[in-house]
Amino acid sequence: QVQLVESGGGLVQAGESLRLSCAASGIIFSINNMGWYRQAPGKQREWVATITSGGRTNYADFVKGRFSISRDNAKNTVYLQMNSLKPEDTAVYYCKADRLYVAYWGQGTQVTVSS
Repeated sequence: QVQLVESGGGLVQAGESLRLSCAASGIIFSINNMGWYRQAPGKQREWVATITSGGRTNYADFVKGRFSISRDNAKNTVYLQMNSLKPEDTAVYYCKADRLYVAYWGQGTQVTVSS
């Protein structure tokens, strides 16, 4: 099993920044992709960004140029640096890890951006 714990969410004003962290524990060897998803009230969960074990990154169009995903394999932690936040970025942000064709999810962290 893999346990994921997100942190770093909060309330900020539009234009400000936040950095989310996701720490993995448990059986963490062979974790491949790690990523971030988000779910706004009344909407489906949507993909935000992914980083492979080799460090290759991919982003949803709506965050390109504003968000940056990174990974510290020594600390088993993935980060999401969020800059130039907008009110529409308000959502619960979830961390996801893929290991041996099984997806693991964190409990989520709330990000609220006021206008």
